[in-house]
Parts: sequence; structure tokens; C-alpha cells
Amino acid sequence: MVIPVHDVNPVRRTPYVTYTLIAVNVLVFLFMPGLAGSVAGDSGVTQLCHLHAFLEQYAAVPQELIHQRLPRAVPTGEAFVGQQGPGCVLGPPDYDKSPPLSVLTAMFLHGGWLHLLGNMLFLLIFGNNIEDRLGHVRFALFYVACGYAAAYGYALANADSSDPLIGASGAIAGVLGAYLVLYPKARVWVLVPFLIFLPLRLPAWIVLGFWFGLQAVYSSGEGISAAGTVAYTAHVVGFVAGMLLAWPLRPGTPPPPEPRGLLFGRRARPHW
Repeated sequence: MVIPVHDVNPVRRTPYVTYTLIAVNVLVFLFMPGLAGSVAGDSGVTQLCHLHAFLEQYAAVPQELIHQRLPRAVPTGEAFVGQQGPGCVLGPPDYDKSPPLSVLTAMFLHGGWLHLLGNMLFLLIFGNNIEDRLGHVRFALFYVACGYAAAYGYALANADSSDPLIGASGAIAGVLGAYLVLYPKARVWVLVPFLIFLPLRLPAWIVLGFWFGLQAVYSSGEGISAAGTVAYTAHVVGFVAGMLLAWPLRPGTPPPPEPRGLLFGRRARPHW
């Protein structure tokens, strides 16, 4: 696995939408009920029940997206202690939930610091160039469209799942797919774990192609013991959606500047 840290691809305008998306994601995470306590080290049952109740209301649930059927009983946020141990109190929902709208709210929810920071790192590195190419308004619409494609694609593949789907990964995967189409030759500085973190500057098509390949393999169940809580299928669908939406813009996209100096972590020789 490689960790991107910077791309050699300057922009012409300030990526206000990218910065706003990052800020909103961080703020929502900090104020998510149940997460403040867990971040501070308090992972009590009450905190977890508050979090489950919040996610049930605002996360996207495949079963609800496909069948448009809401559960009759949901966590209320209260905890109890029974003979089999602690648990969350269930009751009828006291709110009206729109499954299609929950896809939008779910894009701004994250399950932990690593989940949040990993997504924001990719958005910061690659989102500014896609926003620069599309413009602010079209980039915002593109981002949301890829998020919806990823969520519904995952829901179609897991139509009976009641597990909440959260995170900006699907929308950001669309950004990566667009970057691969529009700037395949742009150089990206990455850290490769090999005894130590080895810095390399690689073409975007290698970095993003490798990332997509891993997601495709993991979504098939290969290479991992279980899918766990990562929606790899959503990543794959979002990436492909981003590629398809960006493809018509490819002919008119100017290539990134050819980098000079360091190449693959070593200084290139001048040609005389």
C-alpha cells in the first residue's frame, strides 16, 4: 500500500469547494454524538448507543435504499443492562427518514480518525485539480453524483444488508477516477512502507491504478479474511463513475507540467 502526500500538478484557482468539503467533514465528525466520548477514551455503552441511534437516522442503509422500507424499531440512544449484559434500548423511530437523502448525509459521517483523515488526505491531494478543471459548481455536483453512484451501487450488491454505510470514500473514489482519466501522467509523491517509509515520485496512473486494483480485489473477497466494515464495492463503483463522468473532458484537458529534478526519489541526469 502506498500513501500519497503531494502531487506535482499546480492549479489555476483556489479550490474553495475542496476546502469546504474537508472543513465540513471534520466539523461533523467532531460533533457526532457518541464519538466525542470515544475520542476522549470513554467507550461506554451509553456512548455507543448514542452513536448507533445517530447512525440509524443519518447513515445510508442498503436495505432502505433498495426496498424503501424503514425499520420498525431503532436504537433510541438509551442503554440498559440485562441478564446477557448491556445493550441499547430499541423503540419506534420518532423521526421521518428519507433514504435517498440519507446518502447525502452519510457522505459527511466517519467512523474514526483514521477513516476521516485517510479520506481527507486523498481529497486534499487530488480534489483541487478536478475542481480546477470542472469549476466550483460542477465539481460540487460531480462529487455528490459520484457519492450517490457509489452508495446505490453498493446497495444493489448488498440489498438485504442493514449495516449503515457512512463515509466520503465513494465520492472521493470518483475524484480519483477522474484524476486518472484527466491527469494520468502527473507525478505524485508517495510513501512506500519498505522497512522505513521510502519517498518516491510516481506517475498518477501507477498510484491510482494500484489503488483501484486493490479495491477491486478486496471487493471480490480475495486477499482479505472478511470484508469487515469497509465498503470496497462502493469504492469501485465511485471510481468507475468518476472515470465515466470525466472522460468527455479528456481531449480539452491540458497536460500537467513535466517535472524536473527528482524522479523516483533520485535526481534525474540532465540531457545535453
